[in-house]
Amino acid sequence: MAAVATTVFGEVAAQYDDIRPGYPAIMAEALSAYLGGTPELIAEIGAGTGKGTELFSRLGAPMLCVEPDPRMAEHLRAKFPQAEVVSADFDSWTPSRPLPVLAGTLIWHLLDPATRCVRAHSLLENGGVIAVIGRKHAFADDEQRLALHAAFATERYREAERNSEWIVTDLRDSGLFDDAITQRFDSDLSLSADEYVRMLQTFSSFRLRAADAQERLLGAIREAVEATGGVVHMRLETSLNLGRRAR
Repeated sequence: MAAVATTVFGEVAAQYDDIRPGYPAIMAEALSAYLGGTPELIAEIGAGTGKGTELFSRLGAPMLCVEPDPRMAEHLRAKFPQAEVVSADFDSWTPSRPLPVLAGTLIWHLLDPATRCVRAHSLLENGGVIAVIGRKHAFADDEQRLALHAAFATERYREAERNSEWIVTDLRDSGLFDDAITQRFDSDLSLSADEYVRMLQTFSSFRLRAADAQERLLGAIREAVEATGGVVHMRLETSLNLGRRAR
């Protein structure tokens, strides 16, 4: 796992848990249908404060949560005492047995593109399932989108542009997973200027910036939100990406 995942999120663990939106229960139903039942174990990498754990726990399987930041891991243990929590990095962690399900939310982009598929394949049992959730935080209103993009541009802040199928494409192109599919579960979210700023503060691309640059950016964002009605209208484009370990 990239070093950023071990250093910046733990600083805002409680804020992350409070402001980041969760995932609809129907996604657990879709995963259960793909699995064909309840697995013996679900291992979740980069579990953070448990936003994905809440979803995966709906399947009724024992949970093994792997989280590199000890501050996030502590938060996770308090929230999910029934889960086994391991404070470890994805690239160095070795489970005691091949896994039936390897899952993760908003984590794939933080892993090394050259090794993430190979590493996931090596941890799964034959026919084991990988389940990766991705999400794009888009703006629903065109006028507001342009205003916010202009505000971001004042500090040369830009999130990587990825389409909704980039994760499943990565799985397919690796040649290591069969039956790779993706399903979309989109939703709308409205946030006040304060709420949007709080959420922005939980993104790694923001937290890696210098403190003065963060403050300037937040000021520009607040101005743009107030100039376009005071409420940020977002479209959450959430994808469930699935595949089975090829032999």
